[in-house]
Amino acid sequence: MHLNDYLEERLEASAISLEQLRELLIRLLNYGVLVREESQTTRELYDRFVRIEELVAEVLSLHGIELHHERRFEYVRLYPPGSSTPGMDQAEDQAFGGSLRARLSQHEVALILVLRAQYDKALREGKVDERGYAAESLEAVSLAMKNWLNRSLPEKALERRAVFKNLRRLRLIEFREEDDLEQAESWLRIHPMIVHFVSDQAIEALQGAATPPVEGEAHVS
Repeated sequence: MHLNDYLEERLEASAISLEQLRELLIRLLNYGVLVREESQTTRELYDRFVRIEELVAEVLSLHGIELHHERRFEYVRLYPPGSSTPGMDQAEDQAFGGSLRARLSQHEVALILVLRAQYDKALREGKVDERGYAAESLEAVSLAMKNWLNRSLPEKALERRAVFKNLRRLRLIEFREEDDLEQAESWLRIHPMIVHFVSDQAIEALQGAATPPVEGEAHVS
């Protein structure tokens, strides 16, 4: 049986066309993540995915690509061949960008680790909203970077913006305006998928090697 015929036969019960399947696959492969609440387009694509999840997983598995579907918070993330699912033992090797596999900078890896630790703290304290997001001020993130890793956010504004924008592109954080990144009192929202982006082992190593955060002040220059 021709591949297209096989796919169309599998799609028949769902009333989804082959072209709609292609559109969904292209979106997943281009972005590596699909978050339902982002827009009307992503809502439609996510709802389409739910109807044909088994087939999508089957097609992607032919290329060694695994997916993680978080039903509670309604998002899907792809993992390239050779990565753990979910989790990220080698953060710089297992993130998605515009291409299937993109490397993260040291600044980005450090920030992701700290954001995961801060998210865990918010979970313990019951400070997550109904969508699973945790809110953190830029000041608190900067302080946590100092205390956990003894390092600062990038000094140059353009470099600092690029780090946060890349994490937003990975759908790990949300923030309103880029200009807000210059204000210590500005807030970020940490997406719950960060729990599946960084392994528990990585956080345990971070906590075992660093001094726990203490009260104090930190400022983003």
